[in-house]
Amino acid sequence: MPESLEGFSVQMGSTHWVLRGMVVEDPEESTRKEIMNLERIPNEEKLSLCRKYYLGGFAFLPFLWLVNVVWFFKEAFVKPAYTEQPQIKTYVKRSALGLFLWVAVLTTWISIFQHFRAQWGEVADYISFTIPLGTP
Repeated sequence: MPESLEGFSVQMGSTHWVLRGMVVEDPEESTRKEIMNLERIPNEEKLSLCRKYYLGGFAFLPFLWLVNVVWFFKEAFVKPAYTEQPQIKTYVKRSALGLFLWVAVLTTWISIFQHFRAQWGEVADYISFTIPLGTP
């Protein structure tokens, strides 16, 4: 963190956060929360974390794929080469592909459901979370 941000404080609602280096302190709760910094962890742990997020996305948690792509994009494609980088690159590419497919399938389903909901009658009502009032 640049020295100009050392001791930087943020007021959010009634909570006042003080940033000191890579630690966030909440003076009201006297707690310290570590901020994730990929530059501080060894390459083996980066690979392990990237793999966990990639595999976690298969548990119908595509948000993990998004996080994986955002967090590890620089590690995979920008940083100078290191031993674990080809595997991280593979996981990032596959996470991006999985996220794209998930978004495409979900968007298709939402479009089809919204278009044909009224025609499907009771079946659509059974699979709806909320049933709109009024005429279709």
